[in-house]
Amino acid sequence: MSAPKVPIGLVEPSMPHQPELSVERVTELDDHDMAELCEATDAAIIEGGGFGWIEPQGRVALQRHFRGVMLVPERELFIARLDGVVVGSAQLVRPPRNNEAQAFGATLTHAYIAPYARGHGLARLMIRRVEERAASLGHRVVNLDVRETQTTAISLFETLGYERWGTHPAYARVNGRTVAGHFYYKLLEPGRGRSTGKVMGR
Repeated sequence: MSAPKVPIGLVEPSMPHQPELSVERVTELDDHDMAELCEATDAAIIEGGGFGWIEPQGRVALQRHFRGVMLVPERELFIARLDGVVVGSAQLVRPPRNNEAQAFGATLTHAYIAPYARGHGLARLMIRRVEERAASLGHRVVNLDVRETQTTAISLFETLGYERWGTHPAYARVNGRTVAGHFYYKLLEPGRGRSTGKVMGR
């Protein structure tokens, strides 16, 4: 039996494109992915979010930076992809081995999605992946800090359960102006039957 014909003049509605989102931890990048990552990073810097740099750095400087990140044992680099294209990154920083007292905590830093790739939930997914990795390594706290001007990032972190514990009034200088910075932490779900309270010494 043949399928019914669509009357002339009527067009069947097409399904909206569902973007493919992915986040991965990387220890090396090929030239193509590195170029996309550098482009996304400069775009985020120009927009004013996610990195300590204020001015775009260009591909050579950023390549040197990311290659250095991947060589540091206490740092892990995560990249976010939208439909296969690298559009952002984040770093998980673990305490050095001689800091046993704070070994249960880790730091989320340099987390950003390029402006042209926002609005799909990719930043949220990336942070979740970093948290999952931190928990798998035995960390029970994730710390982060952010400039007060990065209101979108602040809203996202607070939505994801990060608690503000302090504000530094002279945190950074941006375009000749001193801006405050907010400090956050989030307790991760413990493993092996240990309660968060016990991990925190409560």
